[in-house]
Amino acid sequence: MEYEFVKVEKRDHISIVTINRPEVYNAVHPPLSLELDQVWNEFIEDSEQWVAVLTGAGDKAFSAGNDLKYSAQPGKYKVQQPKSGFAGLTNRFDRTKPIIAAVNGFAMGGGMETALSCDIILASENAKFALPEVKVGFFAAAGGVQRLSRQIGKKAALEMILTGRSVDAKEALKLGIVNDVFSQSELLDKAIEKANIIAGNCPSSIKYSLEALNHMDQLEEMSSALEKSYELIDLLRQTEDHKEGVSAFVEKRAPQWKNK
Repeated sequence: MEYEFVKVEKRDHISIVTINRPEVYNAVHPPLSLELDQVWNEFIEDSEQWVAVLTGAGDKAFSAGNDLKYSAQPGKYKVQQPKSGFAGLTNRFDRTKPIIAAVNGFAMGGGMETALSCDIILASENAKFALPEVKVGFFAAAGGVQRLSRQIGKKAALEMILTGRSVDAKEALKLGIVNDVFSQSELLDKAIEKANIIAGNCPSSIKYSLEALNHMDQLEEMSSALEKSYELIDLLRQTEDHKEGVSAFVEKRAPQWKNK
């Protein structure tokens, strides 16, 4: 399907999704979020697509965040955000297919929140991250406050959130915002390489691992989270992929996953 603001490429079991508004540094407005909502719906529903890579067009920005110029227009000219949230992603709390963010430049505000909504973040050496909403009368309301504090710890997160300062790729790696840093020229290839490693594993195991994590993130008691994990491992044992994984291990061969 053709989109106005998004490009999608499928390589075997990998979907490469590119935010395609380089003229505004890939800023996100509701029409783009609606397109991304459809992209993610299709990715989730396609049994042959197991991992996605999300990046931005050009070599300067992953996403500048919320398109404030669009937000400033009179209401009658605007459309609303989808229920799935900013970039069609920030409110997807039950997603069980992994998404890798390939942050190829600055990720500001909603751009950083979009990256934080992904499961793995790889960054280019020129990447910068910030939640600068406090500087313009907003706050990181699309999950930035909660996700950043959970992912790097409350003290470090609050310092970024309350000051609105940006951190470069090197500091982002030190803080634990990103998993790794690469040159601009090799970033996308490295992200696809990581996606292929994940796709080489049992997709049903990936699914239930993410579901267990989703459940844990919504619970305060570890014992309840573990009970959910036990429930999910029982479901995993009933899948064809679980049986194939065991058989392939015993037979010392590469497994042939079916995502069933």
